[in-house]
Amino acid sequence: MGDVESPPSTEVLGSSPVDSPVEEVDQSPKEPQSDAQSKQGSTWQEDSAVLEWMLCRKEDGKWAMGDLDQALPQPVMYHELLWRDWQDLSDPLPTAENQFDFAVLSYNILSQDLVNENQQLYQHCEPQILHWDYRWPNILQELQHWEADILCLQEVQDDHYREQVQPSLNALGYSCHYKRRTGRKTDGCCTCFKTQRFTLLAESHMEFFRPAIDVLNRDNVGLVLLLQPVLPEGLQDASTLSPLCVANTHLLYNPRRGDIKLAQLALLLAEVEKLSRNPDGPRYPIILCGDLNATPDSPLYQLLYNGVLNYSGLPAWKVSGQELYCTTPNPRLLPSPLWPDFLGINGFCQYIPHQTAQIKDRQTYTRQCLLELRYCNYSLQRPQHLVMLKGVTDKKPDPKREPIHDILDNGIPSFRSPPLLLQHNLDLTSVYTHFLPAKGRFEVTSMTLGTGSNVDYIFYSAKPVPVRGNKHGLRFYQDTQLKLLGRLCLLSEEDLWAAQGLPNPFCCSDHLCLLARFSLDQSTGGDKM
Repeated sequence: MGDVESPPSTEVLGSSPVDSPVEEVDQSPKEPQSDAQSKQGSTWQEDSAVLEWMLCRKEDGKWAMGDLDQALPQPVMYHELLWRDWQDLSDPLPTAENQFDFAVLSYNILSQDLVNENQQLYQHCEPQILHWDYRWPNILQELQHWEADILCLQEVQDDHYREQVQPSLNALGYSCHYKRRTGRKTDGCCTCFKTQRFTLLAESHMEFFRPAIDVLNRDNVGLVLLLQPVLPEGLQDASTLSPLCVANTHLLYNPRRGDIKLAQLALLLAEVEKLSRNPDGPRYPIILCGDLNATPDSPLYQLLYNGVLNYSGLPAWKVSGQELYCTTPNPRLLPSPLWPDFLGINGFCQYIPHQTAQIKDRQTYTRQCLLELRYCNYSLQRPQHLVMLKGVTDKKPDPKREPIHDILDNGIPSFRSPPLLLQHNLDLTSVYTHFLPAKGRFEVTSMTLGTGSNVDYIFYSAKPVPVRGNKHGLRFYQDTQLKLLGRLCLLSEEDLWAAQGLPNPFCCSDHLCLLARFSLDQSTGGDKM
């Protein structure tokens, strides 16, 4: 189905549609009509049992309704309303010879099974445009049009991947790697790359579900690929270009379970940290894509962008910034610690070496807890019955220090909990700014429950830049080894509603695709591990 056209003529009481104005046929005898009436177009008559009428189209492009003429509604010009500009961010200076340019596209293409299970979310759509047989050709045409070198797709249905997505993308020169969600879920993530531009060095198919861990009891998945750029023959040896670590994921949607989203993200970051680790030098550049189901003003986004999050006293339903979608907010706070030690991931979103993890599992108290216990009030008081042993006990105790912890009325030390922090050292920044200055509106990547939101992202490696007088804890970045050359501009919520929301006949998913072009320059070192 293409652009929306004016309503077609329909049959009335068994009559066939014709090009000329259609008159309503009534079972009762008709009264003769005057010439003036016939020139005005259709007429309608009211019956005592049935009230049935229709409008007829005149050749001059107006609806004729009695003595009133009303202009026809103009067809929606989707190509104009949904036009997305390309924003060029490249340096006007000549590029280096060893620079490798490539494009990355991230797209949640909307699983058909999820459409069928959540019909109430798409009541604003015409039924025809929700069928997979209509949507997939348009989605494929969109992928062909942008010609990205790397595709990070979410909500790719398993049977559609095997029967249509993979064969179609293979024919376009892509190598496809797919991870289906666990359990009974039928969709998953798919990462594809053009074989003429990259070769695969390593890959990791991640399952976020962990038995017996409450914050990891959902079926979401992720993919992490380590790709080696391929230069055309005759140019500099591709071995001089750094490998590229590409991550693709779709985090849990449930706005009330921010604890699960943080744990899933920590697992993904730990895997990215492992695959991007370069034993011989700087960390490999990273690109992280996906539907994170979190807004740019959320604590989860803060963890990704700033590299640190203090989640002490943070309610689970506020983690993703989707409070508008929480009909019954979850009052519980994030647990401390967020996940058990046997998961094997520390607070820096890194894997703990196996031997260290085993030792830590046997500890009743953490080392930090025992160190702080030395200076509580009880520890600073010398028992009167302490036996004096030469070389073991002192005549005088250590000078009294200001206690870190107070003693409660029941005599139990009250430890002031240290900040509950999640951190990572990957230094990631967003391709998009999440605001449209020319329109004075926020960027929107998805339409959910009748409102627009920004939940899809492309993050990439950059270098943090210190800024004087920065009192808000924000980090600023500058491009180094991986340079952002341009991006496909997003739209506002008003733009999308002018085109009847998402999906529509032009955009066949409830998400917009994200597209960015990068250059990989080996002459500039990356961030140290």
